Amino acid sequence: MRYINANEILPKELVEKLQDFIQGEYIYIPAIKDHHKSWGEVSGFRKEIDRRNNEIINAYSSGSSIQELAEYYCLSVYAIRKIIYSK
Repeated sequence: MRYINANEILPKELVEKLQDFIQGEYIYIPAIKDHHKSWGEVSGFRKEIDRRNNEIINAYSSGSSIQELAEYYCLSVYAIRKIIYSK
């Protein structure tokens, strides 16, 4: 998350009103529920995890053992099982 100076995006009157409550501190303004992005959506990491998980499932279907996959992907056997049996 990056911080934005309120003076850059908010009207002067609103900044002055906010300063009645808080000055020189960080404030978090949550997203509206319908506009909230899910984990990894902004960074693209969710797509990377999904791609990796599909590779794991395909490798398992092609005969790789759970132990081999755990070692190759540096994950626990439990994590590999969870990925395989989730689909």
